[in-house]
Amino acid sequence: MKALIASGGRGTRLRPITHTRNKHLIPIANKPILFYAIEAAVDAGITDIGIVHTADSLEVPEYVGDGSRWGARITYIPQETPGGLAQVVALAEKYIGKDQFIFYLGDNMIVGGLRRFIDEFRASGCNCFLTLARVKDPERFGVPEIRDGRIVRVDEKPQHPKSQFAVAGIYLYDHHIFDAVRSLKPSARGELEISDAHTVLIERGLKVGYTEITGWWKDTGKPLDLLEANRLILDNMTPAIHGEVDRSSEVAGRVSIEEGARIINSRVRGPVIIGKGCVIENSYIGPFTSIGDRTEVRNSEVEYSIVLRDCRITDVGIRIEGSILGNDVEVVMATGKPRVHRFMIGDQSRVEVA
Repeated sequence: MKALIASGGRGTRLRPITHTRNKHLIPIANKPILFYAIEAAVDAGITDIGIVHTADSLEVPEYVGDGSRWGARITYIPQETPGGLAQVVALAEKYIGKDQFIFYLGDNMIVGGLRRFIDEFRASGCNCFLTLARVKDPERFGVPEIRDGRIVRVDEKPQHPKSQFAVAGIYLYDHHIFDAVRSLKPSARGELEISDAHTVLIERGLKVGYTEITGWWKDTGKPLDLLEANRLILDNMTPAIHGEVDRSSEVAGRVSIEEGARIINSRVRGPVIIGKGCVIENSYIGPFTSIGDRTEVRNSEVEYSIVLRDCRITDVGIRIEGSILGNDVEVVMATGKPRVHRFMIGDQSRVEVA
């Protein structure tokens, strides 16, 4: 079995962070989202991995490498223009050949791994096997119509969903999926919809099975989803203190402090991860916070947030909470009179002030 991972897309709902980076490389608990997908495949025993990436950027191939760090072989498949998930599958036909494969959206995260789904797929004898998750907003996803325990149709982002299930970003196929995607025409959105390919398989009498994800699954397409994914990963993290914590500091709970980090006269209440070379001084770092490498937090408080590398948070009088700060961000107290707010803000940003 092979794995196919999608790493394209514009990440419009995560701007301005995605103006300067591929959304699949945004860190969750200080590790790129895409790495979790690769690790999940390898943990399930799959070492042949294809990654579809945007053709006009080598950001993903250069960042991820050849897969040797995971004991895997990664093949990169360029996508010239975004054209839907079915197009992603079609691009991989030569790489996959006649093998069975698992198709994993690289911005999805799941707890519990992939092996269970692979075992169920193999035991079912299905040509296509979908993972379903109960969600509050199924209209954001592909939605199955289920009758008498069978999927009879899948609709992409329907205005009136026929179930509370979303087709999660983990799909298992045999080679019949390639015939299905070749038969598709672009939808009203101008894309080849993977939901339409599933419906084609059903209409052709091929066996489409499913299983429900009973654990935690998240499509990290929106800022709040990133924060929730960060929360969950941190809550299951193995604590480790490799940096320095002085005697006037207090570290409690599930906390990871990486090499070269210094905690000075501060309070850190886990779950928290603090990256390499960070300085936390006269500050409070609260639960469910990730602090990226070489970031400085002085005389400030941060909680339930993702702070990327090389940031500087200094003398901020109100706690920063529920926030995502990109690389090289500075949040500092204004000096001089009159006291004012000064902003340099990218497209589609949101700022709350008090």
